[in-house]
Amino acid sequence: MGTVLGEMRNVRWHELQHAYGSASQVPGMLSRIAWGDGPTAEDALRDLDQWIGAPAVFDATVAAVPFLWELAATETVKDRAGVLDLLATILAASHAQHPEWTRAAHEAVAEGRPTAARLAAGTSSAQPQSVREAAARLLAATDEHVCAACLPRTD
Repeated sequence: MGTVLGEMRNVRWHELQHAYGSASQVPGMLSRIAWGDGPTAEDALRDLDQWIGAPAVFDATVAAVPFLWELAATETVKDRAGVLDLLATILAASHAQHPEWTRAAHEAVAEGRPTAARLAAGTSSAQPQSVREAAARLLAATDEHVCAACLPRTD
């Protein structure tokens, strides 16, 4: 792996869970998004959406979000708009039995807000309209986000 996703090896994916079990396959999906052609990236995004985004978030979701932000900001990634849409899906998802995963996943998405703002404002011809639009939708969702897991703690 090059500099993109270089820190992914520091995550103990096999100890994390997604919707169908061990998250040990998540790095491969992230790599397919980073370096795959259009159809390969789309398939990987679809799998990740089912594994870590909808209908519930998991501890693997929390670990994956920083890498998704990295992919959204990398111009060579084929489906950056799809990555941004996955981040929006994560922001809207929850896990009833693990509100701590929900809160952590939502906070991780919100931490990338500066990247979304930069992508939404992009005026370069290298910045596709689909990326600007997806980033703008994610910005709006982040700014309007309210959920029970993310409400200020009163303890």
